[in-house]
Amino acid sequence: MTVTIKPPETPEEFAQYYNLRWRILRAPWDQPEGSEKDELEDHCYHLMACDDSQRVIGVGRVQFNNIDEAQIRYMAVEPACASTGIGRKIVSELEAITLDNDHDMIVLDAREPAVGFYEKLGYEVKEKTYLLFDCIQHYRMQKIL
Repeated sequence: MTVTIKPPETPEEFAQYYNLRWRILRAPWDQPEGSEKDELEDHCYHLMACDDSQRVIGVGRVQFNNIDEAQIRYMAVEPACASTGIGRKIVSELEAITLDNDHDMIVLDAREPAVGFYEKLGYEVKEKTYLLFDCIQHYRMQKIL
């Protein structure tokens, strides 16, 4: 399978992008469609991973919190495609976008099961943070590029 990492551009691509975010990050906790979006969407860089048939199989976003700090948010990979390097490729591209925008520090709030994935990519746990939906522990992580 060939994987292409690119920004969503058309309304259909954005629909697939947001649908994957909702299905993976919100639907399992009975959150409504639309809860996968926030007020910063138009001010962020979005990336999606597509398979040979142009089906969206992974997504991620980077936002710039201030002049020093970028933040990766809404990372998700289709469960059937987990452990294939797709998430690593998305993070690598988001890091490149961060550097291209003159930022060298990235933070993220990782769900507990994803902490090991980000540690392998050089991120450090800084603190235990919030509990999403009263059951998903998050950890603030950071990496200096």
